[in-house]
Amino acid sequence: MHYQKKNRPISSVIFVFIVSLFLPGSAYSAESTPERLEKLTIAYSSVSGNMAPLWITHERGFFRKNGLDVQIVFIESGSTAVQSLTNKDVAFAQMAGAGVLQSRLRGSDVVMIAGFLNTLDYQLMVEKSITRPEQLKGKTMAVSRFGSSSDFATRYALEKFGLVPEKDVSILEIGSQPARFAALESGKIQAAMIAVPLTVRAKALGFQVLADLQMLGLEYQHTGLATTQALIKSRPDLVRNVMKAYVEGIHYYKTNRPESIAILAKYLKTNDSELLNEVYTDLGLTLTPQKPYPTLRGIDIMVREMAARDPKAKAARPEEFVDLTFIKELDSSGYIDRLYKTQPVVATRREPPAAAPLAPSAKAPAQQPKAAPPPPRVATAKPAPTADAPSQGTQEYTVISGDTLSHLALRFYGDHYRWNKIYEANKSTMKNPNFLFVGQRLFIPS
Repeated sequence: MHYQKKNRPISSVIFVFIVSLFLPGSAYSAESTPERLEKLTIAYSSVSGNMAPLWITHERGFFRKNGLDVQIVFIESGSTAVQSLTNKDVAFAQMAGAGVLQSRLRGSDVVMIAGFLNTLDYQLMVEKSITRPEQLKGKTMAVSRFGSSSDFATRYALEKFGLVPEKDVSILEIGSQPARFAALESGKIQAAMIAVPLTVRAKALGFQVLADLQMLGLEYQHTGLATTQALIKSRPDLVRNVMKAYVEGIHYYKTNRPESIAILAKYLKTNDSELLNEVYTDLGLTLTPQKPYPTLRGIDIMVREMAARDPKAKAARPEEFVDLTFIKELDSSGYIDRLYKTQPVVATRREPPAAAPLAPSAKAPAQQPKAAPPPPRVATAKPAPTADAPSQGTQEYTVISGDTLSHLALRFYGDHYRWNKIYEANKSTMKNPNFLFVGQRLFIPS
């Protein structure tokens, strides 16, 4: 028996289609056709420069280029964003990694498929009277939520200062970064972890920077893209198109400064050029990776820290929290490399101390053509033979802002996991693999 379209009134078809758009849990449509874009919703969990990859990709039409009609929604806090994923209210969420890890440990199928900020970009801002870490004793600090990235950063810094969280220093849950900054400005608290762009305003008001966690080289899954394994299994092509749009958006972000800054101004709701340029340089050019792999070392650090409070974390492995399928496909195919070959990034980094070689400035005159990216900061002169630095086949490298051992292993060996080879070659001068400082000299074995 043949299906007769005329037996089904057109009005009923339209009615069913309209109703399907508003059914609960339909974050993405069941199928896509070349004739129309596929609708889906992507959430972001904070109003900060960390979210720029999503904003740029959306505003410059890279989702539409890849067959997607994307609605982006702001859902404050990672815990709420991850709940929206598990409820299928959204298909993807750009959010802090801590929320993904906690949800996964509770039994969800949420995983991270990309990493956009793989370190801590916080600066510990303190009131004007505090100039030394020991002066934090008896003071009050603020975090967004216990277990969040700001909470991790706060406790990590206090422990490095030799202070005991919640004994030597009180810690309050206050909420978003603007809320923490407002509490600091009003005198309700005396210190807080603040990231760009509010660091510019804090410094202008006279607050002191007691520690810059970005410069420690600590790997940490601060911000990435999350989805569910159910969606990956049922709609791999959809996930693939989203990831392709993102890597194109990141390339645009890094190679089109004025247009990207205009988009940052729109979402951050500011026209402060100093602030916007700091966000673009520190986060966009320096810390956002061209190949947005999640950091497995960073996730491992977070899981081990969570194990002190959650027994389930003790047996967890970093690989359980990620799915690298789609970023690996784009990387191994050479697609990402081809993007940057046709339009390379002019490298700009936060200016290091005088002892360290300076990276080229991005503030070249507009009429000059974009230069090819600078070669790795490697001195070919042979260092004197030492126990840690074999004289044959060893290169010397000078650390710049944003470097981590994992990133250096990827650059020199093509493999994140070979970071330990660099660490072993530098153990006499590098006591902790999580700490690098700008200007530090490393030996890179062949």
